[in-house]
Amino acid sequence: MLPFQLGLIDGPVHLVAVGAHPDDIEIGCGGTLLKLAESVPELTAEFVIATGTPVRLEEARRAAELFLPECEVTVTSAELPDGRLPAYWNETKELLEATARGSRRPDLVLAPSKHDAHQDHRLIAELAPTVWRNHLVLHYEIPKWDGDLSRPWLYVELTEEQLREKVALLHKAYPSQVPHDWFDEEVFAGLARLRGMECRAPYAEAFTTAKATLTW
Repeated sequence: MLPFQLGLIDGPVHLVAVGAHPDDIEIGCGGTLLKLAESVPELTAEFVIATGTPVRLEEARRAAELFLPECEVTVTSAELPDGRLPAYWNETKELLEATARGSRRPDLVLAPSKHDAHQDHRLIAELAPTVWRNHLVLHYEIPKWDGDLSRPWLYVELTEEQLREKVALLHKAYPSQVPHDWFDEEVFAGLARLRGMECRAPYAEAFTTAKATLTW
């Protein structure tokens, strides 16, 4: 468990963000990525995506560049079958383990929520803390028709400008998703406004974590 003091950082920070599908990371914590890019002078990042067609993965690489334009970012993908990750437990575990072996020690790991109703998201969420055992792992939430949102307790406040930029970049990076009825500004802004209300901010993204330490 490592503390992560957003806004009090005076050195390099390495981020690992893990998603089951292209767009998971940006939907769940795109505003946090934008805020990190603004706040951390020396930020590097690795995005790890378990599934996706060539077209979708190209969108994911474009998204990484858009959300962290001034940062050194790498995107790794495995192209495992969408919707079938539990049947590919070993391959999924090895994807994360290979990232952990090959990367520098991350200061922060972002992964889906353990309460997510989608089996692919949930497997990634369960595996991430077993791979990065001594790191701060924050679990982001992804709105969907399943109605599986839980009760988060950790918030990253966002300004209206950061929220609007997140939504604009999502639409720019993922044109294949724009036709879906859930992929719109009202869904993303609505959840962010609700989470912002919960922490007395204009907007926010919310997370959970199993373990963390307070330092001062």
